[in-house]
Amino acid sequence: MGTPDFAVPVLSRLIDERHDIAAVYSQPDRPAGRGRKLVPTPTKRFAGERGIDVRQPKSLRSADEYEALASLSPDVVVVAAYGLFLPPEVLNVPPQGCLNIHPSHLPRYRGPSPVVSAILNGDDETGATIMKLDEGMDSGPILAQERVSIDEEETAPELTRRLFDLGADLLVDILPRWLSGDIQATPQDESCATFTTLVKKEDGEIDWNTSAARIARMVRAYDPWPGTFTNWDGKLLKILNATSMAGDAPPGHIVGLDDGGVGIGTGDGLLAVNRLQIEGRRPSDAQDFVRGYPDFVGTELRRSS
Repeated sequence: MGTPDFAVPVLSRLIDERHDIAAVYSQPDRPAGRGRKLVPTPTKRFAGERGIDVRQPKSLRSADEYEALASLSPDVVVVAAYGLFLPPEVLNVPPQGCLNIHPSHLPRYRGPSPVVSAILNGDDETGATIMKLDEGMDSGPILAQERVSIDEEETAPELTRRLFDLGADLLVDILPRWLSGDIQATPQDESCATFTTLVKKEDGEIDWNTSAARIARMVRAYDPWPGTFTNWDGKLLKILNATSMAGDAPPGHIVGLDDGGVGIGTGDGLLAVNRLQIEGRRPSDAQDFVRGYPDFVGTELRRSS
């Protein structure tokens, strides 16, 4: 069970290890592009190319879907960024349980946005965990996990992909031993649990009174959605790539830098903007943006609310 592109390597590794894939479950196709045509999910495309049955229910809560899954008689269900809730009836279908790849070192960062939270909080490391799903939120016992360092400029998509690749390696290593009963799952330490929440569109709006380091982490964490944005000259302005640097200017005030780019004052330090995009235009480097909007330097950016 998986949907986005970073779930594909998990399925690929299972196929490479010659596991018998009874079916692939993916979320329903969604419209995309100007024509709003239905686009198959990455996992669906990959499975279809390999002749694997793909199922795309809108929900797993109905009796029909429970019976359809049960009819496959799976030994185990592997879940990798599927995105749909698995009710207790579904969890109990496979005798060896439903194993989930979670992109954090549980019990830290349970919930829907573990990668975003790790980057946003400035963590030096995170991890990947293989756990057996239970009825709680990422609270099931752990089969395997490994820590990794977070690169200073790593974005959420880059880190997510790396963690799911690691999760795929962990999964294929422990799966035969799990199925043969040679390893046991270890309960999580509830006293160390932390939780994440669903990211909202408004989370990406910049408060220039916060520190430059925090805003730079926002740019990495909220890539590609909801993005990190502000307002200039009545238009939405997206900050696509930026780093923090020493310097001083009033929060939101735009100054020129020696390299022809721009720095923006914050509550602590300057935000050196490398790449940005104004509403209705294509992304551009800061130097090109300043040439196109020479009155940009010296003005101020403000929140919309």
